[in-house]
Amino acid sequence: MAKYNEAPEADLKGTLICVFLVGLVIVVMWVAAYLMYTAR
Repeated sequence: MAKYNEAPEADLKGTLICVFLVGLVIVVMWVAAYLMYTAR
């Protein structure tokens, strides 16, 4: 088990990066679907 008391900032930063990456993937998927829909 990792000790969360040592660096909570690093843990929060990693979580924030993961959330942004997941959101970015979702946005890219929606944009790609929209472009495919408008290009047909």
